[in-house]
Amino acid sequence: MKKTKGYTPADMKVVSENHEWTREDFRRARPAKEVLPPDFFRELDKRRTRGPQKVPTKKLVSLRLDPEVLEKLRSSGPGWQGRANAALRKAVGLK
Repeated sequence: MKKTKGYTPADMKVVSENHEWTREDFRRARPAKEVLPPDFFRELDKRRTRGPQKVPTKKLVSLRLDPEVLEKLRSSGPGWQGRANAALRKAVGLK
């Protein structure tokens, strides 16, 4: 028996929660869209994207920052990019 990372195939079979699929399992399998409720997919879609902006309000740019500056911004948690934008607006004299 071939060992993989210290475990034999027999060891893996003993601890596996999922059995190896048989031809019958594959024959009975159905696409998720056929067996899960439509609400499941609607919720999944909501989480995936918030949709296109009606009027893009910001421009995507590439900006090089010192690692310490970037770490400090990111450490402030979600919304750090918006706070960085607000700080830059203030620094250049915008409201």
